[in-house]
Amino acid sequence: MELTENKEKLKEFRERAEKLVALMTLEEKVGQTLYSAPAIERLGIRAYNWWNEALHGVARAGIATVFPQAIGLAATFDEDFIERIADAISTEARAKFNLQQAKDDTDIYKGLTFWSPNVNIFRDPRWGRGHETFGEDPHLTSRLGVRFVRGLQGHDENYLKAAACAKHFAVHSGPESERHYFNAAATKQDMYETYLPAFKACVQEGHVEAVMGAYNRTNGEPCCGSRTLLQDILRREWGFTGHVTSDCWAIKDFHQGHHVTDTPVESVALAMNNGCDLNCGSLFLYLKQAVEEGMVEESRLDQALVNLFTTRMKLGVFDSPEDNPYNHIPFSVVDSAPMQALNREAAVRSMVLLKNEGGILPLDKKKLKTVGVIGPNADSRAALVGNYNGTASRYWTVLEGIQDYLGEDVRVVTSQGCHLYKDRCEGLAQAADRMSEVKGVCEMSDVVIACMGLDATLEGEEGDTSNDYGSGDKPDLNLPGLQEEVLEAICASGKPVVLVLLSGSALAVSWADEHVPAILQGWYPGAQGGRAVADILFGERNPEGKLPVTFYRSLDGLPDFRDYSMKGRTYRYMTEKPLYPFGYGLSYTRFSYSHVQADASRVGQDGVTVSATVKNTGGMAGGETVQVYVKICRDNTPNAQLKGIQKLHLAPGEEKKVSVHLPREAFGLYDEEGRLQFYPGEAEVFLGGQAPDARSRELTGQEVLPLRVTL
Repeated sequence: MELTENKEKLKEFRERAEKLVALMTLEEKVGQTLYSAPAIERLGIRAYNWWNEALHGVARAGIATVFPQAIGLAATFDEDFIERIADAISTEARAKFNLQQAKDDTDIYKGLTFWSPNVNIFRDPRWGRGHETFGEDPHLTSRLGVRFVRGLQGHDENYLKAAACAKHFAVHSGPESERHYFNAAATKQDMYETYLPAFKACVQEGHVEAVMGAYNRTNGEPCCGSRTLLQDILRREWGFTGHVTSDCWAIKDFHQGHHVTDTPVESVALAMNNGCDLNCGSLFLYLKQAVEEGMVEESRLDQALVNLFTTRMKLGVFDSPEDNPYNHIPFSVVDSAPMQALNREAAVRSMVLLKNEGGILPLDKKKLKTVGVIGPNADSRAALVGNYNGTASRYWTVLEGIQDYLGEDVRVVTSQGCHLYKDRCEGLAQAADRMSEVKGVCEMSDVVIACMGLDATLEGEEGDTSNDYGSGDKPDLNLPGLQEEVLEAICASGKPVVLVLLSGSALAVSWADEHVPAILQGWYPGAQGGRAVADILFGERNPEGKLPVTFYRSLDGLPDFRDYSMKGRTYRYMTEKPLYPFGYGLSYTRFSYSHVQADASRVGQDGVTVSATVKNTGGMAGGETVQVYVKICRDNTPNAQLKGIQKLHLAPGEEKKVSVHLPREAFGLYDEEGRLQFYPGEAEVFLGGQAPDARSRELTGQEVLPLRVTL
């Protein structure tokens, strides 16, 4: 369902905003450009804090449903489901806002302008904030980003349910430790082919209300004051009409880090003159001086305020409560049973089965007397929530989920195994101080669930993590600390082993791939994560997630972290075989594809539609992600690229016909100037349940055959 814009209502909001701004003094105007905008009582304007977070649930504002982290949601490859999640988030957001307003609470994180989603491209597995994104592919990120925005903003023709914000614009994906002075150098081709498409889609299809600039420079210009990004591309090329906010305290980086200006007043003038309307920070207080000294025209300041107050008008906060349907959402919906059920469903759908040798999964609890659960993430709440998270009323760790599922029927024995990244659990103990316990648990157990990985104290945003080596970025792709040694000891016990990985990014688990019979990637699965893991391990549910990122074998062959060229990066440009490929994920059932065809042999102005019949040929209901890839048959072009997705849920023996339309743009290539070109020749179109690469064929035993079309 697309947002139907009421142009007359928008015009009315903008005119009302213009009249309101015209009544303000210069000092009052300046105050309204700060994220913590003060009240102007004489004009009936309440204080408002623009800084709110909703990456995977309403964050930092008390009790809310904590959904799986964004990278886990991406693994669903399900546009409709992503919009359902975002709609649930905005429902809780409105419910909480209605309560807070009634109690005169206008604090930070208590508003309706949410700085989500993060649609940056996860180009390098070392980047700590990659788990905030929808992965490495611009098409998947675009589709999920648009639907997340629509879910947050709602479909009322008069009012926004909440205001979404696409961030961080643009070309932003580490290194975290250098972001305040780093220059991301990207060619126009890489920008238009990889870094910009998701932002464009959010603007033109999602009608996203806000865009946030990035900390870094892009091609020499600080993003929050970039004429190229904020004026030439965002406003003029894409027609964006919402407001632009800086990232937090990013504008002071102009003179302190990037050294493109010399003084604070020069920095705020650069930001404001090039299209930044709102300052997350306090530096825009210098705007008064900038206007008085002629460095910023007051008319430009007025324009920024009209943009901002139009957003507040669209949220309905200046209208009668009876006019806005969202004002009637009660606080009782927050953390309600339907929300918890949706959260559990999201966690189940996000998990990716990477290996299942000999069909060891699902486990049959009737055949088990004792189950061992070992590892630093076995009973970790931190490994459930990722970052930018809310507070759940109850959490189910993996251990708790398994304990609850097995109840009194099967004994569960456990050990932390090791610290997440240190060489001992107790400070005064010797190294590997849980190893004897690990061996004892293994001896007692019929099967061992090893719970390894990371949490957001190791990968995340600069300043938020506790690692001492990368300000949130990973130094390598290995399991940290003693985790691999513990895993080797578990496998040496001779007992059947299942590895559950909780992480927000790809790990090079090559040893596990060779020695562990079953591996489940659980991401940061949210408050219900442990229940979802148990649902999948014991066959109550069928895994259906697909990888939104490539799992590399090591860092060998990857370009330097600081190199923003896409050459050699992600499934679209890499030449070596990955450990686990993009788009890959196993199921407990099997799906067959037949009658794969295109409705035309030549791609016309309207593109082409490909279709197939998909059948569940196994014995268990399951979800299948239909993936469509396009490979242009020319030298020096990207590998087959994802251009279409559709999710199916089929009962055993059930079949459905699926059709995916590929617009003409799906067959274009960007040239060195960032222009979309259509070259004569041929293209291969692949429709199946995986990418058409050699490693996917090895892992699944299935091959996706191409359809050839003429361009």
